Amino acid sequence: MLNAYNYFKNHPKFNKLVGNDFLLVEYKCPLNIENFQLWIENDLITYVISGKKDWITPHKTHRLNGGDTLFVRKGVYTTKQYLESEYCVMLFFINDTFIKNFITDNPSFIKAPPSKKEYSSIYDISTNDSFHVLIESMYHYLNQGEQVPKKLVEIKFKELLFNILLNSRNNELLLFFNSVVQNKNTNIENIMIENFQFDLKICDFAKLCGKSLSAFKREFQKCFNTTPGRWLINKRLEHAKTMLLGTTLTISHIGYDSGFKNTSHFIQAFKKKEKITPNRFRTLNKAVVLNI
Repeated sequence: MLNAYNYFKNHPKFNKLVGNDFLLVEYKCPLNIENFQLWIENDLITYVISGKKDWITPHKTHRLNGGDTLFVRKGVYTTKQYLESEYCVMLFFINDTFIKNFITDNPSFIKAPPSKKEYSSIYDISTNDSFHVLIESMYHYLNQGEQVPKKLVEIKFKELLFNILLNSRNNELLLFFNSVVQNKNTNIENIMIENFQFDLKICDFAKLCGKSLSAFKREFQKCFNTTPGRWLINKRLEHAKTMLLGTTLTISHIGYDSGFKNTSHFIQAFKKKEKITPNRFRTLNKAVVLNI
């Protein structure tokens, strides 16, 4: 699965500006790509110059047209492009450090987020005329490439956040930013539960949590009292068992949706834990339900 942040940062063909805690990229999506799954290790503000695309989460589909803007939290997403017109965007990647420094440097934005609040994966950003003028100015800087000092680009990034957060319609996003400040450590449990079904490596999960691989494994052990690898297998198998009993999907479909690379790997892992095949498990347990 493509790590979009690394892809844009390291590929030489893209028009971009790279800083320590941010990345600005102009991207034109090929017209032959309709549905695509990706993951991002840093949060993303995406501004649509032209075209149309959907960002899809389990809870909602966000449809973007020219002039629309989204804030996308780090994680795994599916996108759908409409192929009748070229999709061109400006992508603004920022990490937790950038967000924390911005909020703490501007006390007027500090708010106490509600306890136990669940935060969205994606936020629709409300914009105004000054926002679009700012985007245009950043686009001009982007075309100047490495001639533009990183410090100036950082200032423009901060100006962008000022514009967004001063708009009261983006208050939910401001609350999320404050939650980033207050949570010194990314919640490993939430990250794992939200993303266990996706084909990510252990090192990818560590990046999503903003930690080195060694620190991630150490803190994971404290949180779950097991290793990430064992936890993932067990969590995926539990999810598969629920799907086996609650759906009529095929074995291969269930294995894929539960996070296994291929059907044979799924069947092998399931049989090792449950001592029977997924198909046999479904047959026996549905028979028990019918007898009741």
